Amino acid sequence: MAAAADPSPEPALALPEFRSLVLGRGRELYRDLPWRRTRDPYAIWISEVMLQQTQTTRVDGRWQRWLARFPSAEALAAADAADVLDEWQGMGYNRRALALHRAAQEVAGRDGGLPRDARELEALPGIGPATAAGIRSFAFDLHSVYLETNVRSVFLHELFPQEEGVSDRALVPLVDATCPADASDPEDDPRTWYYALLDYGAYLKRTVPNPSRRSRSHARQSRFEGSHRQKRAELLRVLLAHRGEPDGLGLAAICEELARVEEKAGRRPICAPEVEALLDELSREGFCRPGDGAWHV
Repeated sequence: MAAAADPSPEPALALPEFRSLVLGRGRELYRDLPWRRTRDPYAIWISEVMLQQTQTTRVDGRWQRWLARFPSAEALAAADAADVLDEWQGMGYNRRALALHRAAQEVAGRDGGLPRDARELEALPGIGPATAAGIRSFAFDLHSVYLETNVRSVFLHELFPQEEGVSDRALVPLVDATCPADASDPEDDPRTWYYALLDYGAYLKRTVPNPSRRSRSHARQSRFEGSHRQKRAELLRVLLAHRGEPDGLGLAAICEELARVEEKAGRRPICAPEVEALLDELSREGFCRPGDGAWHV
């Protein structure tokens, strides 16, 4: 016999009251961020990917620089993968840059650019439900279920102030029910609604204990320095720094450069077998390739 599903907790506020409160806080706390001044689906897509697990202060500046270098999906698709990775450096999670590049290559060949349909968006490399919903809401003003960290924080803080371990399964129907159906009201359309949630959520994170910690899906981010992720990122930086060299970079030279980085950080140097394993891993994922006894990116 199947176990019964966990009962969903009852919201502390009626949804019309909740919507009125959030829209009011959104007007008070509105942030005039640069990616909010455009309706270009490509530019909004880039901002959504950059903002994943990254503070707005880091994205402001890098977003503009990216668009200056790759102003359209066609420009991004035509770029060399090494140039795309180079521009992404410092933003974390290099897989996102490769996914953007691959998705741009799919989008560049289609009429109308980025699709509006959620399923079509999610079929593109690197675009999950939240990113698809962000593109639909902010570029096309379409009803979407946009559940990300700041949005989740508002729902937990206002609707479930005493609950622990609230599941996204309980939140998704509420996010769906509160998002406006269309853009018929310019002061309460999907774009305006989610900006209000994002800004109120960012405010809550600065002023009260982070409500999203009471989400069942909350996970503390692992330490970066000294981690496997850090060593991968540093190795890729080394390869990118030598990408203009036709002969590539040999294993000994790579080990030497990585040793300097690790020793400066007070960590033991990475041994050659570890470096080879990292190179093989990155190669399988499309970040670099071997050739003539050296490595190229």
